[in-house]
Amino acid sequence: MKKIVFALCCSLIIVTGGYSQNKLDKSKNELNQQKDLNTAAPQSSSSSSGNGGDGDGSILLELLGKIALFTVGMSTVGHYGVENHLHNELTEYPFYISEHGNYFDPFLHENGNINNFRFDVKDKFLYNNGNLFGNHLEAKLRPFQYFYIKADYYQLFEFQEHSSDNLSLFYFNLGYDRIRLKRFNLGWTLGASYIANDVNKFGFSFGANAEYFCKRNISFLAGAKWSFINEKPVNAFEIEGRFHRKNYFISVGFEHLDIATPNYNFATLGGGIYL
Repeated sequence: MKKIVFALCCSLIIVTGGYSQNKLDKSKNELNQQKDLNTAAPQSSSSSSGNGGDGDGSILLELLGKIALFTVGMSTVGHYGVENHLHNELTEYPFYISEHGNYFDPFLHENGNINNFRFDVKDKFLYNNGNLFGNHLEAKLRPFQYFYIKADYYQLFEFQEHSSDNLSLFYFNLGYDRIRLKRFNLGWTLGASYIANDVNKFGFSFGANAEYFCKRNISFLAGAKWSFINEKPVNAFEIEGRFHRKNYFISVGFEHLDIATPNYNFATLGGGIYL
């Protein structure tokens, strides 16, 4: 137990590399750059060909389309008639049932969550150095075990000798846990990103996340969100360890952000609650 806690604390002293000045301003300037509209569009040449094989080709394309659709559905949603873990329900909070994380089998535990509803909130302080730091607030609304709505709010601050800057980054996503085991869950998210301040632009967002629960009120989480705004990457990656106590937890970890060309590394310290 002490070794695990010590390992979690070590993440707070990660040495962040290569700090360059005015990174937030550079990110915003790059996201505001106009697209190059002078690139000539390639000309397409059309040629006439016989239509004798169109019927066979359309049947083959239809068959391939159905196979692709089935494969995508199985990999992203699953088969509820075969995979019993997809019927697992939300716990009241992790470790509410001994050695269980976010999900439980309702046929084995009748009182795992009376309402089958949960609202998860966490907040983390992000630290790079004395000039660059921030905050990450996350809210996750789980009306049932199938889907959830998740919002992330990053507020970054940068201070120089004669200037200061800040940047607000948001993610709004619909999430689905593809694997729902008692000590492990894995899923994906799909939605939008938005940068405020002097940028004020939206982008498409998608991501993946996983959490593993140990036996002694400790869990490990990893997540990633990919997005593009004005054809520039706006990505967020996080890993953290959590120590759970009843319906709240404390966490330590690491976050990496890509906002246009500049990237940001942060050690994190925070906590959360399950309502």
